[in-house]
Amino acid sequence: MSVNISASTLSKKGNETRAALIRSGLELMTTYGYISSNIESILKHVGVPKGSFYYYFKSKEEFGKTIIASYDSFFAHKLDKHLTNASIESPLARITAFYEDAKQGMAKYDYNRGCLIGELIQEESLLPEGYAVLLEQVLQNWQVKIENCLLLAKNLNEIGSDIDCKLLAKFFWLGWEGAVTRSKLVKKSDPLDLFINTFINMISKK
Repeated sequence: MSVNISASTLSKKGNETRAALIRSGLELMTTYGYISSNIESILKHVGVPKGSFYYYFKSKEEFGKTIIASYDSFFAHKLDKHLTNASIESPLARITAFYEDAKQGMAKYDYNRGCLIGELIQEESLLPEGYAVLLEQVLQNWQVKIENCLLLAKNLNEIGSDIDCKLLAKFFWLGWEGAVTRSKLVKKSDPLDLFINTFINMISKK
């Protein structure tokens, strides 16, 4: 008796395999970076043959770009979840809520996994051509989200009217990425705590 497998079933299985490869790649790259994350380790973790990888991705370079896009989507959603949360009246408290969420995420993995973008920036000179531009675009998009939250804080008189929110948002991500990297290094949240407390205290009206 023949068994008919529908195209939709095959498509679903294929999508699941592709998603599993992306999750595995994301886990390794947020831990070890792009260069040290080899395809063999990713395939072993997922349990699929090497040929399956090249069915979904032409190269590690294309795979890396897909992972960056996936991480950006995930992280942008996390930012929007907190920074546009109308149930939290204070915009500065929304930034603090984002920090608390991110800190819990790092603690969940014993501070072994950092920010993918920060990890890749540290390897910039070794990355494929075009990655630097891609990473900068991601950071620019994240900066806009913080900037909008800071503008709301200014409108609500939480911060000074003379503050340049665009410049401050850029400063936030410079400090944030450094704090995440340092927290990963020391395996605790102290650098993140220091950064966010200093940042909020520096800009909030007393």
